[in-house]
Amino acid sequence: MSAARRMPVGVMISGRGSNLQALLDACARPDYPARVVLVVSNRPAAQGLARAAAAGVPTQVIDDRDYASRETFDAAVTEAFEAAGIELICMAGFLRLLTEGFVERWRDRLINIHPAILPAFKGLDTHARALATGAKLHGCTVHYVRFDMDTGPIVGQAAVPVLPDDDEARLAARVLAAEHRLYPRCLQLIAEGRVRIAGDAAIVAGATPDAAAALINPSDS
Repeated sequence: MSAARRMPVGVMISGRGSNLQALLDACARPDYPARVVLVVSNRPAAQGLARAAAAGVPTQVIDDRDYASRETFDAAVTEAFEAAGIELICMAGFLRLLTEGFVERWRDRLINIHPAILPAFKGLDTHARALATGAKLHGCTVHYVRFDMDTGPIVGQAAVPVLPDDDEARLAARVLAAEHRLYPRCLQLIAEGRVRIAGDAAIVAGATPDAAAALINPSDS
């Protein structure tokens, strides 16, 4: 995909929008194959709305409290994204469960970033749980969304070490920095047409990681 044909992307947020900012920064590059065309928030006070506005990206507040059911709320979100002509939705700190109808409507066109190396630590409080179980590696995952929570074909993952003096905040900050690198990279791969779904797996064409590289914790060095 050339820079002249940049995939139109929608982003769903509920809060501060730090991953949204990482996507906006990537999309500001002239050679990046995607562009954010609409940011939808279910919370009027979400800080991410200001981030989008500063980048010149249209925003829309669709407050779930204004809707009688999850289905009518999801239908409003779909209508907004369809009107904007988006081809892929990125969930970036969207703190609301989606209906099965919405997930199926956007099947293979809806991705999320989760603060753990799936399938470990699905759900909430991932950093605290990693510390409580004595995990030596933690990280994040970008995956296509399926109706079952925190499942779906995995596009990419990043790992960070869990350090002896970590508390939840320190570990969360380390993982968040990894998220800000991983999410734009995975969006780029999808927008370039390099990701295909095969059953429960996402196959990335031309992915050539260093097979000998390993992050080992604890290390002798």
